Amino acid sequence: MKILVNGKEENANSGSTVLDFLKSRGFDPALVSVEHNGRILEKEEWPEETLNESDELEILFFMGGGG
Repeated sequence: MKILVNGKEENANSGSTVLDFLKSRGFDPALVSVEHNGRILEKEEWPEETLNESDELEILFFMGGGG
């Protein structure tokens, strides 16, 4: 199925959860936050939040550094 991830169309397996999708793309759950269809998800929701056709994910990365 097709979903939008950070504004780009990507394929996801039907029935995938947010956590399944993140793992399939190699994202470290400790280093990202996820917005699903306009709602920021708590990490505890990721294993149960199922993706559907045309859903939108925004994956935000935590960056270290500064100076």
